[in-house]
Amino acid sequence: MITGNYPNLRLRRNRKQDWARRLVQENTLSPNDFILPVFLIDGSNKKEPIKSMPDVYRYSINRLSQIVDKALNSKIPMVALFPKTKTTQKNVNGDEALSNKNLVCKAIVEIKKRYKNQIGIMCDVALDPYTSHGHDGLIKNNEIINDETIEVLIKQSLLQAEMGCDVLAPSDMMDGRIGKIRKALDGNNHKNVQILSYAAKYASSFYGPFRDAVGSKGSLKGDKKTYQMDFRNSDEAIREIALDIKEGADMVMVKPGMPYLDIIKSIKDKFKIPVFAYQVSGEYSLLSNAIQKKIISRDAIFESLIAFKRAGANAIVSYYADRLDKIIK
Repeated sequence: MITGNYPNLRLRRNRKQDWARRLVQENTLSPNDFILPVFLIDGSNKKEPIKSMPDVYRYSINRLSQIVDKALNSKIPMVALFPKTKTTQKNVNGDEALSNKNLVCKAIVEIKKRYKNQIGIMCDVALDPYTSHGHDGLIKNNEIINDETIEVLIKQSLLQAEMGCDVLAPSDMMDGRIGKIRKALDGNNHKNVQILSYAAKYASSFYGPFRDAVGSKGSLKGDKKTYQMDFRNSDEAIREIALDIKEGADMVMVKPGMPYLDIIKSIKDKFKIPVFAYQVSGEYSLLSNAIQKKIISRDAIFESLIAFKRAGANAIVSYYADRLDKIIK
């Protein structure tokens, strides 16, 4: 039989009422915490559904305002652009990445013309949307070659900066590319263009729907394990982050997100640099499909997003960002 005042401290007292829980909560979400990915497609007046990603669409350039207006009205700070390049425009070297008429360049120009600097633009720096083999770099003797790929990535970065991109996001995982890109930007009067490095990008099974969205899934030859990180490693992520910070990265990305919360926390605790998390397409589709089938409730979305903040993420790239009014209550 329990007698007296046992226990002396009852932590449940702080949970008894909603107002009490709100007073002591440690993490919150706001629109400032989000980046909205936007998929681009050729043509006119197109809003095309992506079968593997419920409620996510590809937009033609002349319909971009539809999704960017929504982001602005929700006070989201930045959109991230990803193209679905026509198969006929792809080749082994990804030459379309260097065309000022490619989808990303046209989208940058359209957004800057219409919105000026009301919203930031983030652009992927990698070749996989443009290569016929689906890899992020050039191939020689069945190997993804590092240094030659970087030379192309430098040109892609300069082109996107000249078009008006605010934040370049190299996602290729080539060694040494951040320093080379930073030097090229500074030498070409783009000192204020920021670099968000995908510094800890893992060779993950969670990317399938994204590759479908950008049209690289069917063309990918082999896997990306020789350049993306081994998901069994965490110390290696710290080494990657340290190198990219030294080379000039302004912010770093961990991708995927939810399965790598430990990596996010380790990086934030050690480096105190802005850390972004990418709630990738596989995570999104798993959640959305389970919600549609009523296996879990919609509250799981909010819970998953709070987990990123709890781990230390400053911002989250999420396909839910255009529905924040329904998620953040």
